[in-house]
Amino acid sequence: MATFDEIINNRKEKIKYIESFGRDPYPIKTKRTHTIKEVLDKFDELSSEAKEVFLVGRIRTLRGHGGLCFIDFEDGTGSFQAVFMKDRLGEKGYEYFKEVFDIGDFIEIKGTLFITKRGEKTLEVSDFQILAKSLRPLPEKWHGLKDTEERYRKRYLDLIFSSEIKQNFVTRSKIISSIRRFLEENDFMEVETPTLQTQYGGARAKPFTTHLNAYDLDVFLRISPELYLKRLLVGGFEKVFEIGKCFRNEGVDKSHNPDFTMLEFYWSYADYLELMRFTEKLFERIIKDVFNETKIKIGENEIDFSSTFERIEFFALLEKYTDIKYEEINEEGLLKKAKELNVDVPKGADKANIADEIYKKYCRPNIVNPTFVIHYPKGFQPLAKGFKEADKLANFQLLINGTEIVNAFSEQNNPIDQERVLKSQEKLFKEGFEEAQRSDDEFIEALEYGMPPAAGFGMGLDRLSMLLTNSSTLREIILFPIMKPKE
Repeated sequence: MATFDEIINNRKEKIKYIESFGRDPYPIKTKRTHTIKEVLDKFDELSSEAKEVFLVGRIRTLRGHGGLCFIDFEDGTGSFQAVFMKDRLGEKGYEYFKEVFDIGDFIEIKGTLFITKRGEKTLEVSDFQILAKSLRPLPEKWHGLKDTEERYRKRYLDLIFSSEIKQNFVTRSKIISSIRRFLEENDFMEVETPTLQTQYGGARAKPFTTHLNAYDLDVFLRISPELYLKRLLVGGFEKVFEIGKCFRNEGVDKSHNPDFTMLEFYWSYADYLELMRFTEKLFERIIKDVFNETKIKIGENEIDFSSTFERIEFFALLEKYTDIKYEEINEEGLLKKAKELNVDVPKGADKANIADEIYKKYCRPNIVNPTFVIHYPKGFQPLAKGFKEADKLANFQLLINGTEIVNAFSEQNNPIDQERVLKSQEKLFKEGFEEAQRSDDEFIEALEYGMPPAAGFGMGLDRLSMLLTNSSTLREIILFPIMKPKE
């Protein structure tokens, strides 16, 4: 059996052989009259007319039988069979094909369609050319689940060998297209805001820092586009959305990745209650567009997205699963309770964030059907409006199958209250709570010019795609997740 290096050297020799005939092993131009899907859809018509077609694709199998050679090849729309006949191509043409082509090569084929005695739809080849010579042989057996890291490192092979994985990314694309159409139909305008920011904000997260040489300035990769999108509300746009990459320098697990795709939209003159109803309509639309129905299976559960989602208070949920009455316990007592429950609490976390850590471990996993968890404690979302008469925010998170999918709230537009809250967050940051919101004087200045009442919505599209494709981790639904280099 030939070694790997011998195989590559042999294929390099084949390139020289192709060039000896004055042919290009990587031609600029190709001809294609139909996709494989089009040929399958119109097979009866094309075969009865004996009409010649040009198809292209990657060779996946080669099977020689004397003066016949069958191949299976595929393009982005499907797979098909072709037969090369010595009697049709002539001895020189047939031997050239056998000498030159390997599994993995890309080929252009001209021919007519027929059905074999075994009933297989087939292309009888009258002419062909190489489109791209592969130097590395495709693995005879791909690692599959046995080596998931290798799959992520060589996603291109994963896509070649797994139609299920490939379909997951098709589904992801459909999800994002559906969201974009829905928002545009509801008069939202798509915008772009800075990825490099002189001050990060809009979420509780650690940033990535980089350096802008032109200004000799340290800057941050954004953790959220929120503060810039709100500036647009100040500027007079009423409905804006952005779909783009965000970056958080935090741990990696099945539901977190350092760079991820976020949808955020902001809606002037709406509140969190109106936004919940809008969210229900959005999800029903996504499910209909992508799956052609309103009920789908997520995990072991069939979930109906056409009905009204349940609403439950954060404090009630916390008490139900931990017996903690948030409004009757102080910060010191809550921290002690967290330790008793073996909950890891970030250094410097305040009462609201301690409660959130307990909630994430003991409450969130129990939520299966789409549920709005509403009215988190003040301090949890520093950019959200709170009720004056209670220690509650005008906010919600949407949970599905134990996963947080949406974070949304009525936006704080009182510049005095916002500055006060951000200053207190800055104090937490200096005391060691690295995920605290940072104070942003330029954002406060914008608010001082006046921002209309508004509702804001944030959703991780990787996490949504993971959920709707029943994938086990975000890495299954991110095409090229960052990987630690091999030793």
